[in-house]
Amino acid sequence: MVIVVSVVVATVIAPFAAMMVASLGFHFPFPRIFDRTVMVTVALAVIAQWRELRVLPMLRSGFARPLRNLPRATRGFLIAVAAIATLVYVAVFLGAHAEGTSAGIWSAIPKYFLAAVVIAILEEGFFRAFLMVGMEGDFGKTPALLLSSAIYAIAHLVRSPAKFYITGLHPLAGFETLGMSLAHVANFGAMAPTFIGLFLLGIVLGESFLETGTVYFPIGLHAGFVLGAKLWPRMTSAGVALPGWLRGYGSQPLISGLAAWLLALALLALIRPLTRARHAR
Repeated sequence: MVIVVSVVVATVIAPFAAMMVASLGFHFPFPRIFDRTVMVTVALAVIAQWRELRVLPMLRSGFARPLRNLPRATRGFLIAVAAIATLVYVAVFLGAHAEGTSAGIWSAIPKYFLAAVVIAILEEGFFRAFLMVGMEGDFGKTPALLLSSAIYAIAHLVRSPAKFYITGLHPLAGFETLGMSLAHVANFGAMAPTFIGLFLLGIVLGESFLETGTVYFPIGLHAGFVLGAKLWPRMTSAGVALPGWLRGYGSQPLISGLAAWLLALALLALIRPLTRARHAR
């Protein structure tokens, strides 16, 4: 309920935020401003309800012992990088190769790496340490894992397909963007491949959290996957056109392909030895 109300409030606020951003001389597409407004509003609403939602105890437990768990985060990152590298090698075998020089790819890694780490920390803190743990108390472990993974997938699909800019005040722009985003998700035939990939990824991340009891291994996995997804077009865009099962079928490349699904299932099957967890959470 807090999240739904926050989205409605953000829909009203976003046009004013966009007008303020434009007045400061910045030039960002309105859907991006809308997404960031929703994120900030949801975060503020959760913080305002932190006692009722038990936010601090869940986050404190999920982020416990950071220094001790740093090797787990590193191991998760390296496993994700190795998984992405496997798909890149398959693409190279099929005739694809990097667009531009390898030096250009290496120079882009620091920028993408920092973004990947920030995204991983925020999303694992919310979707696993907060949302999944909260659902686990209400529904049990398996339903919480499945439900939180579905919400994780849907949250990444609620994106407006249109890219437009506004400078003045357009009070209905937020509602128009929300409508386009929901219509985009409602086209299930086009969204299904991406949903399946994100859902499987959410299960892998959630199960790794359950096995280790903290967010650090899933943060490493998540950061590695985000970094790989951002570099994927640079590493495979030249040469032959890749088949859909590897390139992806949906709006987001790689994760919407059969190869990524199989890779996620393989990681799920091996999650306990990969995490080196002695027992499930």
